[in-house]
Formats: sequence, C-alpha cells, structure tokens
Amino acid sequence: MTSIDMSLGDHITLKQLAHALSHGLSPIVEVESMDGIYTVRFHHANGISVLSDKDGKTCTFLGTGEIRDLLGDLGLTHGVLTWADQCGDEMIGVPGHAMTPDEMLTHGTRIAFR
Repeated sequence: MTSIDMSLGDHITLKQLAHALSHGLSPIVEVESMDGIYTVRFHHANGISVLSDKDGKTCTFLGTGEIRDLLGDLGLTHGVLTWADQCGDEMIGVPGHAMTPDEMLTHGTRIAFR
C-alpha cells in the first residue's frame, strides 16, 4: 500500500485524484449505473473513494463518454461498469439478494477510457 492510499477519504476530487495517481495510486475504477445516471468509485488499499466535486457532492454523469474523457486524460486506461438494479421481482415472488460490492466488480463489464 502506498502512503497516498492512507490519505484518501470517502470522497475524492479530480484534482486530488490526479495528485494521487502521480504519487503511485493504482485503483480499481468502478463506474456504477443507476437507471441511466453514473457515478465513479475508486477501490484502493484503504477503502473506497467516490468521485466528488470540491464541495464533497458526488459527481453524476448522464453517460460514460464524459467519464471516459475525464479519466483517460488522467492516464487511467480502464474500469468496471456495474449496475445498481433490483435483485428480484416481488410481484411474481422471485427471491433475490443484493450483490456485494465484490460481486458487482466480479460480474461487471470491463470498459476502456483510452
């Protein structure tokens, strides 16, 4: 684990991300889709950081193109697209269980930024 991992909190701005990447951060990038709205999370040795604005508000996107451009410009090459969807259908009695974060990353779709 790099020392930069230890200094990351729950939220990270693009500026902080660029600094962390230049100092050895090598996160797993997760792009989560929630009914057509996307958020970005960075999984690293010290936990998970959500891409946020300077006020700490989670950044949301209406497509993956802007995310691809922002993260590609920082040198990140790929990530995992995950979905926050329902896990069952209570109307017809289909049981389900919510996926864990690890399961979401495992079963997500690899996407390219560059």
